[in-house]
Amino acid sequence: MSKKIILSVAVFLFLLNIFAWQEVFALAGGNYLKVDFLDVGQGDSAFIQTPEGHQIMIDGGPDTSSMRELSSLMPFWDKTLDLVILTHPESDHMQGLLDILQTYKADYILWTGVKKTAPEYDKWVSILEKQKKMGAKIIIAEAGQELKAGDVSIDTLYPFSSLEGQELKASANDTCVVSKVIFGKNSFLFTGDIDFAAEKKLVDGNSDLQADVLKVAHHGSKYSTSDLFLGAVKPEIAVISVGAKNTFGHPTPEVLQRLEKFGIKMFRTDKDGDVEFVSDGNNIEIASNLYNYVARSK
Repeated sequence: MSKKIILSVAVFLFLLNIFAWQEVFALAGGNYLKVDFLDVGQGDSAFIQTPEGHQIMIDGGPDTSSMRELSSLMPFWDKTLDLVILTHPESDHMQGLLDILQTYKADYILWTGVKKTAPEYDKWVSILEKQKKMGAKIIIAEAGQELKAGDVSIDTLYPFSSLEGQELKASANDTCVVSKVIFGKNSFLFTGDIDFAAEKKLVDGNSDLQADVLKVAHHGSKYSTSDLFLGAVKPEIAVISVGAKNTFGHPTPEVLQRLEKFGIKMFRTDKDGDVEFVSDGNNIEIASNLYNYVARSK
């Protein structure tokens, strides 16, 4: 093969790669909401970018995985987050935020304000104080709150009243912040680790639970994601954030069967890795496969 032909092929492949990246950037930018459920092992973490460029973090997973993910999702020079939500102060949701909030400055931090006896909890409170000194506003979660990020709304559905200062004597799971992210006609429901009892309270309280995408509670525990709850949410898609190696048997067969019974398309971070959605306010596309393909084609 002549050098001229080789050069022509190389130029063609180079241009093809550029066009592929342009398609990705066009999809992720403009008037689109981007929601990434991050593969952080046995824990929860999600990163949201609004059409106006707001950056929102919901939980941080059990270790530094979310920090590494965030570094790849945000420009290296950008060390600010518009909103951080901690659903509850359990290490598999909180630990990664301890690292993130020592590197990134948050404008707003929303959590329940409950008290817990644990070294990582003490560190969380200390970091909150440092963030406050840097100008962060701390919000205690309570149903009825609506935070606006341009055209995107983040509605707090649970807990129903302030839990600030309450001492936790057992699990914090039923104190979790439940949030609904709304963009146009599309919505994503984030449930933390709530179980049947909290799900029933939400349904009985006539909360606006209906959502296109459901973040399955408590990594697919059999004590969450009831028929009653699924019937109220009516999701088309469910995402289970779970570790490939866990001693809890998550996600449990009971939850998988319930999701299948309702005809809900399932994604799992232990099998699918990061699960990424892009919404234009009317339709939601699963962008993960496209992004992975482009990354492999480099």
